[in-house]
Amino acid sequence: MKHSRYFIKIIFSFSLILTSLLFQAQEKPFWKEIQAFRKTDQTSRIPKKAILFLGSSSFTYWNDVNDYFPTKTIVNRAFGGSRLLDLNRYSDELLDPYKPKQIVIYCGENDIATDNPAPAEVLERFKTFFGKIRQKYPKVPVAYVSIKYSPSREQFWPQMKELNQMIEAYLKTQRKAEYIDITTVMNGENGKVRTDIFKEDMLHMKPEGYRLWTKVMAKYLK
Repeated sequence: MKHSRYFIKIIFSFSLILTSLLFQAQEKPFWKEIQAFRKTDQTSRIPKKAILFLGSSSFTYWNDVNDYFPTKTIVNRAFGGSRLLDLNRYSDELLDPYKPKQIVIYCGENDIATDNPAPAEVLERFKTFFGKIRQKYPKVPVAYVSIKYSPSREQFWPQMKELNQMIEAYLKTQRKAEYIDITTVMNGENGKVRTDIFKEDMLHMKPEGYRLWTKVMAKYLK
């Protein structure tokens, strides 16, 4: 009987531990990606005074970004699927190690497409993250790359346009902050978004899309 009770206690304790671990995993999306960044930083020297790229998959898939800006040193710490909520959640892990000379952000597209919040709510998420940056790096220039109009997310374009306008207006009130509009350069001669610069998913870009971004972004990078 004692053995049976002891066995039940072990099973119960194990269940609690397992439940706790599962709960933590559910509560921490993208934790693996953040840990991968930490591992990379432990095995490779972090460049001094680099430009820090943060945000979602449009930056994540730009894994050869340094080739597009050969005179710059860029550390890319974007992770696919992330929202501004996630940048806020992991702000310490994303900001503390790098001591950057500039921070460039592409994020907000997934906020609109995933949660379907009002643009004003997403603006508050951005302002929160901007505030976290300013707490750590009061004088570091910050640039925000406008949300692109992905063809697969056309139903969200009105909200994305409104959010872009809100963030642009907000950054005009801040010091050492710039808004980079990449939407116009992605249009064809007919004024519509070029679909040929997107991959089959009509969400992520081909190299040609990044070449267009480079033309616009080059003058903003420090």
